[in-house]
Amino acid sequence: MTTAKKSLEAGEAVYPTRWLALALLGTAQFMLILDVTVVAIALPQMGADLLLSREAVTWVVAAYTLTFGGLMLLGGRSADLFGSKPVVFAGLFVFTAGSLLAGVAETGGLLLGGRVTQGLGAAALSPAALSVVVRMFTGDERNRALGIWSALGGGGAAVGVLLGGLITAGPGWPWVFFLNIPVGLIVLFGLLRVLPPLPPAPGPRPSLDVLGALLVTAATGSAIYSLTVAGEVGWTSPTTLVAAGAALVLYLLFGWRQQTAASPLMNLSLVARRPVGAGVFVIMIATALMVAVFFLGTFYFQQSAGHGPLATGLLFLPIALATMAGANLGGRLVGRVGARALGATGMIIAAAGLLAPALWATTVATTVGVSFGAFGVGALFVVASATALGQIGPEEAGIASGLLSTFHELGASLGVATVSSIAALSLVTGGGDTGFQQAFLFGAIAAAVAAVISTFAIPPRPAATP
Repeated sequence: MTTAKKSLEAGEAVYPTRWLALALLGTAQFMLILDVTVVAIALPQMGADLLLSREAVTWVVAAYTLTFGGLMLLGGRSADLFGSKPVVFAGLFVFTAGSLLAGVAETGGLLLGGRVTQGLGAAALSPAALSVVVRMFTGDERNRALGIWSALGGGGAAVGVLLGGLITAGPGWPWVFFLNIPVGLIVLFGLLRVLPPLPPAPGPRPSLDVLGALLVTAATGSAIYSLTVAGEVGWTSPTTLVAAGAALVLYLLFGWRQQTAASPLMNLSLVARRPVGAGVFVIMIATALMVAVFFLGTFYFQQSAGHGPLATGLLFLPIALATMAGANLGGRLVGRVGARALGATGMIIAAAGLLAPALWATTVATTVGVSFGAFGVGALFVVASATALGQIGPEEAGIASGLLSTFHELGASLGVATVSSIAALSLVTGGGDTGFQQAFLFGAIAAAVAAVISTFAIPPRPAATP
């Protein structure tokens, strides 16, 4: 009997409900990623209803991504120490409660409080849920499961723009948040029935490195903040440089803490492992490309092409479907062709797709080109997960998932900050299409360069053993 068949039969015996659990966990991840972009089209209406300043409107998005990305490693480590199951439930409950608070908010302060609470829940739920997937599946089944996971997560951002347009044009912006409540409750009660125990790794349970968690949270938060404000105030402004400098100092302190702590938050050698390092590089580039395209597309369709929120949302439907299709196909191919070949191919497809709106500033060229590029980006999410998590043991599944998710958020902030600076002129009403085209061209060049780097960074496919 082959090793793959033995692993499959073992999975069926130990986790018979694993596919249903994956469907529920994937729905939860879809909801978390969707909430990054679902508010984008609703922001003007939120600002008008709650009398928000331009800075406050920006923080409706940034408050969520900062909290989400900054606390991700803490959430992943908590899953390793206390078990993935209780952390998944706690994160899902907190995220749903934050959605309720944001939906009923009548002031800017309450709205931002709800978004921070959503971020707290997401930071616990996302890495814990991914660690559950890694532990429940093995071999080719794991690649297929990661393909489904990536399709739901990658498609969530594009569907968020579509839903944002539909909801803004319909019942109004509070339902952007209210929609999470029934979905969250259904997922919560479903997981209570089908999620296996998945206890923490055997042996003595070390204490949680609180100081290390605070340092890495503050460092990641400062890094994301610097990338967020760079798009508004410039890359060389004092605010951007101070935040970036603070992030560097805090990361160095975190590294020192991990070398001296009795029970460190993470083993720093994890980042130095070639598969993990390559995986976080790919996830950062893929997310930067995806979120940058959504940001540029939202403004181009509404501001330059003259489409309304509903039409803009519908234009993102083929982009969402292409992202999901690319991730699903990537999950089926990564075990056959290897992560290196699939990663380089995905980057090249993304670069080719982004060239279309860079050369022709039309609605058709932008929609078709970005959809083609999104197909390649969808496959990249599978490459990143399969590369970084393929050889991770159960005792490190949570922290490795948290590391991958942290670079996902860093990539999102990097993408928005970069293209908003390049396309600054076009982001002003009546500024023309030149800035948009330059930003799309930069994305195409970045994807092409990343294809070359991926060819050397991603480990080669291991030789088959008899």
